[in-house]
Amino acid sequence: MTRSSAGGHHHPWYRPGVGRTQVITARTKELLIRTLRLEVVAGPDRGKAIEVGEAEVTIGTDPAGSLVLDDPTVSRIHAAIRPLPEGWMIRDLGSTNGTTVDGVTVIEAMIRPGQTLAIGQTTLAIATSGAISVEPLSEESSWGAALGRSPAMRRLFAVLPRIAASDVPVLLEGETGTGKTMLAEAIHRHGDRMGGPFVVVDCGAIAPGLIESELFGHQKGAFTGAHAQRAGAFELASGGTVFLDELGELPLDLQPKLLRAIEEKSIRRVGGSDTIALDVRMIAATNRDLRREVNRGAFRSDLYYRLNTIRLRVPALRERREDIALLAEHFWRASAPDDQPDPPAELLVELMRRDWPGNVRELRSTVERAVLLGDPGVLEWTGNDADPFAVSAAPKVDLVDGQPFRVAKEQAVTRWERAYVRALVDRHGGNLSRAARAAKTDRNYLRELLNRHWPSDDPGSSDD
Repeated sequence: MTRSSAGGHHHPWYRPGVGRTQVITARTKELLIRTLRLEVVAGPDRGKAIEVGEAEVTIGTDPAGSLVLDDPTVSRIHAAIRPLPEGWMIRDLGSTNGTTVDGVTVIEAMIRPGQTLAIGQTTLAIATSGAISVEPLSEESSWGAALGRSPAMRRLFAVLPRIAASDVPVLLEGETGTGKTMLAEAIHRHGDRMGGPFVVVDCGAIAPGLIESELFGHQKGAFTGAHAQRAGAFELASGGTVFLDELGELPLDLQPKLLRAIEEKSIRRVGGSDTIALDVRMIAATNRDLRREVNRGAFRSDLYYRLNTIRLRVPALRERREDIALLAEHFWRASAPDDQPDPPAELLVELMRRDWPGNVRELRSTVERAVLLGDPGVLEWTGNDADPFAVSAAPKVDLVDGQPFRVAKEQAVTRWERAYVRALVDRHGGNLSRAARAAKTDRNYLRELLNRHWPSDDPGSSDD
């Protein structure tokens, strides 16, 4: 939905910030997004234009793209532009001839009105259009097991109920650890197939020679080791949902068979001749950009467009920092004893500072370690022997004139290691077996650390 703001008059609740695209309205809980205009000013398609609103747009020669060009030097799916809270971002999708912004070749970059964009022999001018796209936001801070107060997550929460109610394929894209599997299961649990099975296939964890059998099943004797007939994931998911995780890892030679299964709603087992009708919904997920894979010939374009009926991008945690504290508190309460219901405020401040390349999965592991072990990687060690895991904004550093960096680092690591081992053993009553299991390390190695730091004065340790 787009609202015009010709003549410079804005929506009454809209106050555009410099370089920013998104504002949440105070009353209606809508997300107002400034619209960007791209116009071809040089090249075979001079005069063509497109507006970038709430949805990502693609530029290339592919007829299914948003801005379709006839320039032979432009790749099929050349580049994509999407709005972020801080502005618009362009990504080159592995094009042959590259993407430049104001003459600088980029892989990924923020763009702004007044700049020029060059792809192949085509030049586009970037300007604001004067229009505002309106995106509804859910008033809820959760959907299924997913949590989030950020606009990015509330946008998802607003559309997910309608997606769950349908039966079309869904493609979830996003970095590792963003929660794609959890959202896939939530879509299943909120749909008409909720009473059926939810079958997960990790395409990246199965040997290439076995994945066809995992998906479609096999007949007895179909290959060496096929001692009995076996149903595959699509059969096992009958009446429910099959979830193909890491779809980008699917071998190229199997992709036509998957496409056929989706199109014809039927399969054949490996080594079989009978056609088996399917009654499943398919959800797929990938941490790769499949458009880039299409450009380099590693993923079939016809399969991509069939899966692209509903494509949802799950945002990285660094793109929704407003949710870090909410998630951390949730994970803390799920792990902490009843007498520690809330995480320390200083811990939340420290967690908010981080970029979380492992996303929600990394945050969860970090909070759980903080609860169980007082991990100094989160609760930074201050050097206080009385409270070696006290929270601090920054670790204590003692600089000694003339001391080499290597020596200073070794001493710091030794102090950290000694404090960690002492606190770990104390927390588990001196029982090395329990301490080693909690720290996921070998008991003999833990004893070696004890002997290293307390060679003649073992701090009260014992074995089971």
